[in-house]
Amino acid sequence: MSRIGRLPITVPAGVDVKITDANEITVKGPKGTLSRTLHPDMIVKNEGGVITVARPSDDKMHRSLHGLTRTLVNNMVVGVTEGFSKELEINGVGYRAAMQGKTLTLNLGYSHPVEYTPMEGITLEVPAPNKIVVKGANKEDVGATAAKIREYRQPEPYKGKGIRYAGEYVRRKEGKTGAKKK
Repeated sequence: MSRIGRLPITVPAGVDVKITDANEITVKGPKGTLSRTLHPDMIVKNEGGVITVARPSDDKMHRSLHGLTRTLVNNMVVGVTEGFSKELEINGVGYRAAMQGKTLTLNLGYSHPVEYTPMEGITLEVPAPNKIVVKGANKEDVGATAAKIREYRQPEPYKGKGIRYAGEYVRRKEGKTGAKKK
C-alpha cells in the first residue's frame, strides 16, 4: 500500500469538493476554484468531509498513480485554502525589479528592461527592489511562473549575479589565475 496514497484528505470548512463519474474534480474555496481530470482508473471518494483515494489493483501503473493522485487532490485543497508562494532574490549591481500595474519590470543588465505579465490566477509582489514573491492557488502555475522569471537571468557561478530562489545555494567557481603560459 502506498504510504502517501492511503492518507485521507480532510476538507476544511468553506471548501466545496465535487467529483464527477469521469474523475473530474472541482475544488472551490476562498482563494479560488481549481479543476482537474484525474486518471479514470483511480477511485476518488468524498465521504463526510474526508477525501480518500484508492486503487483498483496492485498493478505497477496503479501503484504509481495512487500517491500521485492523492497529492494532486491535496494540493488543490491546500491551494484554495492557504495558497502557495515562492520567493525569488535578485543579486547584482543595478539588478532590480518593480511592478507597473500587473506587469513586472526587471532590470537585469541587458540593454532593455525585461517585462513579464503573469498568467491568470498568479499575483506578483515586489516587497523590495531585490525580492519577488509569486503567489497563487495552483502549485504548478506558481512554480512555472517562478521558473520563468528565474530563466531571464540565472545565477552565474563566478560572481553569483542573477535571479535565484530564496535560500538557493549557488556553487561558486574560482576565476582565472594570473599565471602566463610560455
